Amino acid sequence: MASFVRCLPGNVTDSEALLALVEREQVDLTVVGPEAALDAGLADLLRARGHAIVGPVRRAAALETSKAFSKRFMADAGIPTARFLACDTLESALAAVAGGTFGFPVVVKADGLAGGKGVVIASERTEAEAAVRAAMVDRQFGDAGSTLVIEECLTGPEVSFFVLADGRRAIPIGSAQDHKRVFDDDCGPNTGGMGAFAPSPLMTPALEAEVMRTIVQPVLDGLSDDGGYRGFLYVSLMLTSAGPKVIEFNVRFGDPETQVVWPLLGGNVTEVLHAAALGDLGARTIPMRPGACVGVVLAAQGYPANPVTGHPITGADADFGPDVTVFHAGTAVRDGHLVTAGGRVLTVVGRGADHAAAMRKSYEAVTRISFDGMQFRRDIGKKALVV
Repeated sequence: MASFVRCLPGNVTDSEALLALVEREQVDLTVVGPEAALDAGLADLLRARGHAIVGPVRRAAALETSKAFSKRFMADAGIPTARFLACDTLESALAAVAGGTFGFPVVVKADGLAGGKGVVIASERTEAEAAVRAAMVDRQFGDAGSTLVIEECLTGPEVSFFVLADGRRAIPIGSAQDHKRVFDDDCGPNTGGMGAFAPSPLMTPALEAEVMRTIVQPVLDGLSDDGGYRGFLYVSLMLTSAGPKVIEFNVRFGDPETQVVWPLLGGNVTEVLHAAALGDLGARTIPMRPGACVGVVLAAQGYPANPVTGHPITGADADFGPDVTVFHAGTAVRDGHLVTAGGRVLTVVGRGADHAAAMRKSYEAVTRISFDGMQFRRDIGKKALVV
């Protein structure tokens, strides 16, 4: 990022320090990426001091930062989602998975933020009980696992849908399909995301209208206090035989979906973001550019459980042409060399006239990048070709 913009140090959970930075730099518009900053109340503080910020206040951010809050909110608002139980003791969680309330497979979710790794889809009782004990006894996710949400496992294709809200109104800003499992064909453990493509061919105009009516608007209505929900809302959907249901919400534009959706946004995006921050989208929209994007995550050996870091990376700075962008995530520069420094190391995004062309460009670029232990899925984008 430092090669494109001026970067400043800061702690995303220190709201007072970030407020001081905004005022010192005379920032006109703050757009929040990390959910931890919203959980720390950054939007509450900046908005109270008269600063324009794209991001919901802390109570609204609980749609992502607390799975239990989110599920209860959806139940109260009549938003379609999986049946669930919120459990704050080991005994109640074990009883929930042993009692067969939801059958198997069953989903075990850590209530708090767990870096995209707090979800286990257990195929049978022993696996479910092990997931419960790992979270609540072994503290695998720290305080995030003090409360667990046990819920039925929905089936159907998954779609990510994004809107930008000003507290009263929301406008669509694209769709994508993420790939959470670490291996091809959706096998292996869940990750923060191994790649994505946009737009999703499953998000038809009729489905978009239904989601706006039955999910997005009830969210805005239920969070109308404190200036309402202002910012990005990422709706993770399961398209079940009974209609679209919410898997979870994110209160930000999450990666890797951002990296494939954002290049398709047209018009003056900054102007629309500023209007949303001020609570006045009016009749504004964000047009979508034609074409498609496919993003392939290059992950470290051992990801997601125990990623190995410190390996030199070659090829990431090559000239791939105007239709390929390499986004850095878990990288660092040490002794003048680019090295791995996290689980998800790079995302290689190709853009083309359609999904097939975008896939070709992305995977051609992937072949030119290497580091020890590099792993990636080879099927990102295939789902768009068989719809």
